[in-house]
Amino acid sequence: MVRYRRNRVHGGTYFVTVTLRDRRSDLLVRQVDLLRSSWRNAHARIAHEVVAVVVLPDHLHAVIRMHGGTDDYSRLWQEIKKGFTRQLPDAGASPWQSRFWEHTIRNEADLRAHIDYVHFNPVKHGHASTVAGWPF
Repeated sequence: MVRYRRNRVHGGTYFVTVTLRDRRSDLLVRQVDLLRSSWRNAHARIAHEVVAVVVLPDHLHAVIRMHGGTDDYSRLWQEIKKGFTRQLPDAGASPWQSRFWEHTIRNEADLRAHIDYVHFNPVKHGHASTVAGWPF
């Protein structure tokens, strides 16, 4: 059983939102294979488990559990964003907002609520009529 704490702890679980600068962009779904590749490369360097994730056109939400004796989720997102940007065909300035939003999961109810939020988000934004209808 995972013990949840309010502050960053070894093996902590976090809900994260990462957003593009251009909120009208569809870059993340157009280039989802580059995002996946970047995430795989970052995973090889920064141990973590993806509990839930959804990729929307201009942002993504994830629930991640950190492993390996460190909870450096900031470095994880830096690596994912940097790797994605470098792989873009017209790589120039970073398409990402410089910051991201993070919430430390406190308990099982909080975990369930955030997983549900991740899964329902494409329906909320009108990208799909059902949770299963969104491919990303």
